[in-house]
Amino acid sequence: MFRRSGVIMASISEWYVGKNVLITGATGFMGRVLVEKLLRSCPDVNALYILVRTKAGQSMSERVQDMMKCKLFDRVREDNPDFHQKIIPISSELTQPGLAISPEDVQTLTSCINIVFHCAATIRFDEPLKHALQLNVIATLQLLSLAQQMQHLQAFIHISTAYANCNRRHIDEVIYPLPVEPKKLIDSLEWMDDSIVRDITPRLIGDRPNTYTYTKALAECVVQQESGKLNIGIIRPSIVGASWQEPFPGWIDNFNGPSGVFIAAGKGILRTMRASNDAVADLIPVDVVINLTLAAGWYTAVHRPKTALVYNCTTGGINPFHWGEIEHHVMSTFKRNPLEQAFRRPNANITSNYLIYQYWILVSHKFPALIYDLFLRLSGQKPQMMRFTIHTHTHTHRRTNHTSILTVCGRNCAELILVIFQTFNFDVRQLNWPEYIENYCIGTKKYVLNEDMSDIPAARQHLRKLRNIRYTFNTVLLVFIWRVFIARSQMARNIWYFVVSLCFKFLSYFRASSTLT
Repeated sequence: MFRRSGVIMASISEWYVGKNVLITGATGFMGRVLVEKLLRSCPDVNALYILVRTKAGQSMSERVQDMMKCKLFDRVREDNPDFHQKIIPISSELTQPGLAISPEDVQTLTSCINIVFHCAATIRFDEPLKHALQLNVIATLQLLSLAQQMQHLQAFIHISTAYANCNRRHIDEVIYPLPVEPKKLIDSLEWMDDSIVRDITPRLIGDRPNTYTYTKALAECVVQQESGKLNIGIIRPSIVGASWQEPFPGWIDNFNGPSGVFIAAGKGILRTMRASNDAVADLIPVDVVINLTLAAGWYTAVHRPKTALVYNCTTGGINPFHWGEIEHHVMSTFKRNPLEQAFRRPNANITSNYLIYQYWILVSHKFPALIYDLFLRLSGQKPQMMRFTIHTHTHTHRRTNHTSILTVCGRNCAELILVIFQTFNFDVRQLNWPEYIENYCIGTKKYVLNEDMSDIPAARQHLRKLRNIRYTFNTVLLVFIWRVFIARSQMARNIWYFVVSLCFKFLSYFRASSTLT
C-alpha cells in the first residue's frame, strides 16, 4: 500500500488478485508480453481468457502451445511450471459476425470477465481499406458490444497508436474528431465493390499516410462513443521495439518495425536510409507499453473516469533520441557483435537529400546486387538480391518516413508514473539509449535469428574477410580505371596528378601543423 494526496491506493498486483482478464491479440508481439507480465508480476490473477483463431494450418490449441513454449515465458516457467493452466483459449475470428465466439463462450465471458485488453489489430500499412476497417474498427465495435454485456466488467483498455493522428503536428491526450462518422462509413462501404473502395481510399484517408493510421483513428472514435457506458482507457504507443528490462533486456521475436531495419543493416544489406539524422526516432520498449497498459487498467477500474482516459506512450517528448544516434550505435554494436554470414560489413548512413540517397542506392545497393545476382546465375542458382534490395528499401522508407513529424504530449502518463511501484516501471526518463540499442541489436541476433553468442569470434573473422575482399576489389577497380581511362589520356593524367599532389600538400600541411603544436 502507498499514499498519495492523502488517498490510500492498493498496488497494481494486489488489484489483479482473483481477476478474470480477457485479451485479444494475445498471440501477437505485444499480447504475448502482456500475458507474460500478468502471469509473472500478478501471479494471483485468476484466469487469462485469450481470443485465438486458427492460422496457417495450426489449430487454436497448437498456436497457444507454441506461444507458451517461447523463451519469453522462461522466467514464469521457473516460478510456476503450471502457469499454462491459467490461460484459457477462446475460439474467435475478428472478421466474422460476433467475432465468431460460440454462445457458450459468450455466456462464460459475460459472467466472469473483470477487465478487457484489446490488443488485436492489423499493423500492415498497405492493408486494403475494407480489410483494415474490418479488423481495426468493426471488430472493436463488436468487442465493445460484448463488453457491455459483461456483468462484472471494471475496465476496457484499447491499444491504439501515437500515429493515429500523425496528420497533426502536436498531439495531446485527447481524441480528435474526424470528418466522417465511423458507423456511417462502415454502412456506406459495406455494399461497395472492392475496386470502388480502392479508388476512393486516397480521398477518404486524406492527409494520413496509410489505411492503418486512418482506421486506428476511427477505432478511437468508436471507443470514445462507448465511454459513457464503460470505464475506458486508450494507450497510444509510438514505434514499439524490443524490451528494455523485462522479462530480460533486448527480447524481440519478429522483423516488424525497426527490428528488420537493424538486421538488414547488421547483415550489410541495408547501406542507406532516407531520413533526417536529427529526426527523433520515437522508439518505445514493449515492456514500457505493457507496464503502462496494466497500470492504466488498474487506474481506470479504480477511478472510473467519466470520459475515456488517453495515454500517449512515447519517448520523443521527454527522452528524445535521434536516427543519426541510433545509426551510430547500431553499426558499432554489430561490428563488436556481428551477425553470422553477413553479406557485407555493417556500414549504413542516413541522408535526407534525395539525390545523395539515390546515389547510394545505385552504388551501395543496386550495383553490388547486380554483381551478386550475376554470380548466382553463373553458379546455376536463382538471382534474388536485386528483388530483395528493392523490397527492403521500399518497406524501410515506409517505416521511417513519418516518425519525425509529431510532438506528442503525455500528461496522463506522467501523472500516473507518480503512483506506480517499480514493478510496473514505465518512466522512460530512466532509459539509457546507447545501452538499450545495444541490447536491442543483440536481441535480434539471439531471439529473432537464433544465433549463438559463442559464434561471435567466427562472425568477426568473416567480417575481416569481407573487409579484405572490399579492399582488394577497390584496388582492382582503381587499377582498371587507371589503365582504361587515365593512362590513355594526357589530360586525364594531368588532372590525376594535380589531385594527388593537392592531397599530398594538404597532408603535409596538417602534419607540419600538428608538429608545431
